[in-house]
Amino acid sequence: MSSPTPPSPAAATPVSLTERRKAATRMDIARAAAQLFVKHGLRATRAEDIAQAAGIAPRTFYRYFATKEESVAPLYAAGAQLWAEAVRQAPAGLSVPQALEHAVRHTLMPGAGVSAASWEWVRTLIRLAEASPSLRKVWAEVCQAGERTLAEVLAERLTPGDDNVAGPLPARTDLRFAAAVASDAVRTAVEAWATGDAPASGPAGLALRNLGALGEFPWEGRRG
Repeated sequence: MSSPTPPSPAAATPVSLTERRKAATRMDIARAAAQLFVKHGLRATRAEDIAQAAGIAPRTFYRYFATKEESVAPLYAAGAQLWAEAVRQAPAGLSVPQALEHAVRHTLMPGAGVSAASWEWVRTLIRLAEASPSLRKVWAEVCQAGERTLAEVLAERLTPGDDNVAGPLPARTDLRFAAAVASDAVRTAVEAWATGDAPASGPAGLALRNLGALGEFPWEGRRG
């Protein structure tokens, strides 16, 4: 994602470092929250407990997150970002469905971007979201943001000079629809896996099956 006119190098470095530190702190809080949610449950965990586990003051916690449920958003988002980036980095010669499947194999299997232990955390956090409307709202918002990111990635993969596919992203309803379809195929696979009792092999198989069922979907928009 591009930014406006960049600042001078002298100003860019501290801003960049500050943003990285903020992101690192957000992720530290998210990991602490996830550990407590997994160990004690959502209801028994307070924001103050998360702050203590993360080694920060409660007021610092509230500078980053409004509620304890929101504190795990960075972990939810990390998975969506990892998958979208894998689609972006897929070999240029692959079609859109092939790139999507490539990304699934490189991010939704234990050892391919996420460890088996981390998948067990994911399982528990998604199960908690099923039981908590406030946490489910956080999960839904992260998924929606992931759709927008994937739409941008799909736009990048299409041939820029083709008048049938080029165009400003807001006007490309076909790309936004394709991103929503692909994201839902993966999201429902992750949720089905998380709420079931399958071993910690990750939801890749379910995601590939869902994507395979969409073989006739016009991923690259209408032609002609």
